[in-house]
Amino acid sequence: MCGIVGIWGPLHDKRSLIGASCAGMRHRGPDSEGIWEDPEAGLALGHVRLAIIDTSPAGNQPMHSACGRYVLVLNGEVYNHPDLREALEQEGAAPAWRGHSDTETLLACFAAWGVERTLKASAGMFAMALWDRQEQHLSLMRDRMGEKPLYAGFVGDSFVFASELKALVGLPGLDRRPDPRALTLLMQHNYIPAPWSIYRQIRKVSPGCWMQLGAGQRRIGDMPAPRSYWSATLVAEEARANPRRFESDEAAVDALDDVLTAAVRRQMIADVPLGAFLSGGVDSSTIVALMQRDSARPVKTFSIGFDDPRYNEAEHAAAVAAHLGTDHSEHYVSDRDALELVPSLARVYDEPFADSSQIPTMLVTRMARQHVTVALSGDGGDELFTGYGRYFRAAQWWKRRHGVPELVRSPAAAALRSAASLAPTRRHRARLNKLADVLSAPHAAAFYRQFVTYWRNPSDVLVNADLPAGPFDEPVDDDIFAAMTLLDVRTYLPDDILVKVDRAAMAASLETRVPLLDHDVYAFSRELPAHYHVRDGKGKWLLRQLLYRHVPQALIERPKKGFSVPLETWLRGPLRDWAESLLEPTRLRDQGVFHADVIARKWQEHLSGRQDWSKHLWGILMTQAWMDQ
Repeated sequence: MCGIVGIWGPLHDKRSLIGASCAGMRHRGPDSEGIWEDPEAGLALGHVRLAIIDTSPAGNQPMHSACGRYVLVLNGEVYNHPDLREALEQEGAAPAWRGHSDTETLLACFAAWGVERTLKASAGMFAMALWDRQEQHLSLMRDRMGEKPLYAGFVGDSFVFASELKALVGLPGLDRRPDPRALTLLMQHNYIPAPWSIYRQIRKVSPGCWMQLGAGQRRIGDMPAPRSYWSATLVAEEARANPRRFESDEAAVDALDDVLTAAVRRQMIADVPLGAFLSGGVDSSTIVALMQRDSARPVKTFSIGFDDPRYNEAEHAAAVAAHLGTDHSEHYVSDRDALELVPSLARVYDEPFADSSQIPTMLVTRMARQHVTVALSGDGGDELFTGYGRYFRAAQWWKRRHGVPELVRSPAAAALRSAASLAPTRRHRARLNKLADVLSAPHAAAFYRQFVTYWRNPSDVLVNADLPAGPFDEPVDDDIFAAMTLLDVRTYLPDDILVKVDRAAMAASLETRVPLLDHDVYAFSRELPAHYHVRDGKGKWLLRQLLYRHVPQALIERPKKGFSVPLETWLRGPLRDWAESLLEPTRLRDQGVFHADVIARKWQEHLSGRQDWSKHLWGILMTQAWMDQ
């Protein structure tokens, strides 16, 4: 787990600039720092390392291939790199190994197989940059599910890339104006989806993609077109055409056990202390149960609790830990503990990011880092196995659509929107608009976009709203559950959930791993017939059955609370002064980004208790805090 950065072009004193960028990402790699420069090519690479596999200097980066042709900087872990080494040795393509790091393995693979074959053969989470000294090509690569971040773009005539934006903001010539397209998407989703970033000239490399830049392209200043080596959508399409068949439900549970156990075992390999997050829910409990089954000693598990019972799940986590026999640590946090983090959020997340569960995530990662260097999590279970409650609420709305003849859907939607404009309360307006969205949506994906949108019309709050086309506009599946889960895998998972965890964990110098996002587990989940996802009105049916082999059902079955905080009441109480300073109307008018009068009205409605606008306002507050930062 590390941070990477690079500059290719005419920027002067690149070594000093790279050094400053590395210093800004020291939290991602406190164990060592490396800088390498190719003066003739005008390229410099930087790396900060959190040593996990082969903690000796043999694992330090930037690292050169044995043949001398390639130089690599890597952030992440390739879990199957011992298998890759064995394959190279069987082909007679292995060099004389200097250590046992996955970085060295990848360099040998690139030398023997090239980029595309190496990426397809690698199982892990990674963002990396490979410099080909012979061809003068720079290749950027990101893992399949988007666990590790990678930003790239141009600063003047120089091509730059980094793990975090804070490594780039100090470069002379960066256009630091916020991109209206990114802000518009933020207002809709409370995060900025790939390929956009908050800066106009910087983009995110999309999951499952790589790009290659030659010297001629760099001089033109055009971003290279991404090349896909793996696609969540294509895997889903192939799975839909060839669903799995099982002799019995027990056989299906056995199959899930096999594929998930293999992923957990791969991700438990480390040369440093390792543990797991445990909320007491289905996903984290399943991961911990499989870890403990394979461990000779109690697994270290971590959870945080809140005094407010509406948000506290620590007692459930403790019960699961006691049953499994883990070495469990918990920490109850006060409102003050959590609120003290708020001013640092803009610095940690680099661009406006408005999932308020970032707060407890930062707290639990800080606690875990006091005991371990690596922690496994249960993220991904809801997206892969149909767990979110919103899936079921959306499906009910979508079902109503089929009771309306196709020819009358558009005029009916128009009539509903007119009625909504005259409705006496926000609840009535929201309900009528939701039904209009269902009737007017051209396909399930478009409806789901509206269903999960915060500000339905970003122009209501943004002065220069500019909504680009995105994956929500593409039809992906006729089945509503399949469409929603696939879209979340492509957008919400990499751009919200995984961003939240990566930045929070790396701020504490903690590596996180996500076994449920192993690409074999993902393929398995898409191959399952629908009744293994949803049965008796509940999601994650098959995953639950696997968990019940290890943990009594009574310890698990309870209403889901999620990893959330009392944001609504905090904004009316201890965060009120902070929020009011950021939402002050004169300030907003002077900035010219948001419509001050609209936001002032929503803020007063929230303070009065007439409406809960906390999640809508949080995106604006995080943008304001980011601009201050």
